[in-house]
Amino acid sequence: MRTIFFIIQKEFIQIFRNKTMLPMIFVMPVFQMLVLLYAATLDMKNINLYVVDKDLSETSRQLISKFEGSPYYFITGFSFSVADGETDLKKEKADVILHITSGFEKDLVNGEKGDVQILINAINGVKAGLINAYTLNIINQFSLGKQQDGMLKSGSAALGGFDIRYRFWFNQDLNFKHYMLPGILVILVTIMGLLLSSLSLVREKELGTIEQINVTPIKKYQFLFGKLVPFWVIALFELAFGLTLGRLLFDLPIRGNLLLLFGFSSVYLMVVIGIGLFFSTITETQQQVMFLYFFFNIVFTMMSGLFTPAESMPDWAQIANHVNPLYYFMRVIRMILLKGSGFQDVAKEFYSLVVYAVIILSLAVWRYRKTV
Repeated sequence: MRTIFFIIQKEFIQIFRNKTMLPMIFVMPVFQMLVLLYAATLDMKNINLYVVDKDLSETSRQLISKFEGSPYYFITGFSFSVADGETDLKKEKADVILHITSGFEKDLVNGEKGDVQILINAINGVKAGLINAYTLNIINQFSLGKQQDGMLKSGSAALGGFDIRYRFWFNQDLNFKHYMLPGILVILVTIMGLLLSSLSLVREKELGTIEQINVTPIKKYQFLFGKLVPFWVIALFELAFGLTLGRLLFDLPIRGNLLLLFGFSSVYLMVVIGIGLFFSTITETQQQVMFLYFFFNIVFTMMSGLFTPAESMPDWAQIANHVNPLYYFMRVIRMILLKGSGFQDVAKEFYSLVVYAVIILSLAVWRYRKTV
């Protein structure tokens, strides 16, 4: 145990002497949180709307005013021709065309259906889906208002007698920052654990100091455990630091038990640090480690559910996702922070990571070649 303690002490001294590593530990998390939380968002706040109003009636102007009053829409142009709007759509000057046909008001007054056409740039399917949902919601609210005013005479006017109210569980205000912040914390903790731990060991190979350690009676598991602990501590500190910033700056809800979160995080870090140590045992240079890290990190991150639910992936991808440690932590951190889930809710993920940690750490110890 004393041997491991001295290795841990050595690692901390090396970490705090490294002028490159310190900014990565303390500056990068703050920068990424402040930038990514505002940049990596699916909220639509600037939808460019092109209006084609062929009716020029009071009712059509009222409909257009609904879009003008929305904080999500910005009207970029008016025309009597759909072709003009399509030209702007192709030039990326407009995201959606609102086409109000001639006789719109007359049809509504006569109890018939008024035709409104929506043309959306759907290159980005997620963005197009959100624009479609926002636009239809405004049109439906406009239609409901006309029903209540008695302008529409269709049978659906009876819907005006219902008071429909929506309540969203766990993220009532639909604040996308509350959804993204836990995911960004997972990425930061993973960087601290996986990348820095692997670079630390390979750096000793490049400097030649690994040979001095290899000729000592230090056992393999003692050396690797001593390498593991400092980055495990630093990563847990990063998580605590990120949660504190999230709470102070973005009012991040913390509904679950923090002890459960840090307990799960501790096991997760054993997995990712084990992967990092395993990478370092099969590479000789920091460049090789970086290639391995970026390859697996891109795959793991995109399949983790950071932006879109992992449950929406094909069946084969969901099966393959069981070897993705980020998938487990991404799911659990949101469950604990936003839903207040207990251990019984995350037990399956916890025990899966325990098995994962035992396997990957055993592989790292087995693969590390020590000559005496």
